[in-house]
Amino acid sequence: MKILVSGASGMVGSELVPALRQAGHEVVRLVRGGTAGEPNSVDWDPLSDRLDASKLSGIDAVIHLAGDNLAEGRWTKEKKASIRDSRVMSTRLLSDTVARLRPRPKVFISASAVGIYGDRGAEWLTEESSHGTDFLAEVCLSWEGATHTAKEAGIRVVHLRFGVILAKQGGALAKMVPPFKAGMGGPVGGGEQYISWVALDDALGVIMHALTHTDLEGPVNVVSPEPVKNKDFAQALGHALGRPTLVPVPAFAVKLAFGEMAEAILLASQRVMPQQLLKSGYSYRHPELSVLLRELLT
Repeated sequence: MKILVSGASGMVGSELVPALRQAGHEVVRLVRGGTAGEPNSVDWDPLSDRLDASKLSGIDAVIHLAGDNLAEGRWTKEKKASIRDSRVMSTRLLSDTVARLRPRPKVFISASAVGIYGDRGAEWLTEESSHGTDFLAEVCLSWEGATHTAKEAGIRVVHLRFGVILAKQGGALAKMVPPFKAGMGGPVGGGEQYISWVALDDALGVIMHALTHTDLEGPVNVVSPEPVKNKDFAQALGHALGRPTLVPVPAFAVKLAFGEMAEAILLASQRVMPQQLLKSGYSYRHPELSVLLRELLT
């Protein structure tokens, strides 16, 4: 297949591109700031609504992963605009563009997040659950809605609602490890909130799975079937590192340090079940948190 990938330099994209090529696919990367010296790359600028459709001829599939990092910096007015625009505007531009192609791609796989459900306590959430009403939930809803032109054009659209992606080389885990190694790790805000997580290997596996499984369409929760409470996550991480987890971080301190971002990402609870993946027969490589953390950190 000839596959167009946005966000190819991110944590997921940088691992996905070589995996796709190793599987025999031709990969075309969407990049910003010029393509000089970069073979199989196409320049675009979502915020300026710029993408040359003539350079996308023969694309069989689109994997759209681009978006501003949620966990970097406080959510100022400017940061929130960047979070929303980098997702919604890029998705709309890409969707509108591929809908006009002849022939069109067979599938459009677009990233989303379990943040669409909002803070839901211990409630089990599936792809059929209602969305939340906070900032992140509204962003995710608009993000997914921006693919409507591709869907109307008959392209199979898949919204991958990622949980917290765990990887040795970056992301959330890389930020958690230093304080835990220093013996300063512990549950956040009481630790009763649920974390829906997924190994990077499974995030990549699900993308590959979605490329070929035509029964997958619409929202797909990309999480392990075993979400855990924050306090249990902290205990498993401490155990993997051989460190105590006796230093809880109170909710007020997290809110003071990170503001609205803390409430949406660190304190919100999402107990998510990957109903569609299980139904489609996806086989998890890392379904158990404790085993994964030992493999990544020891």
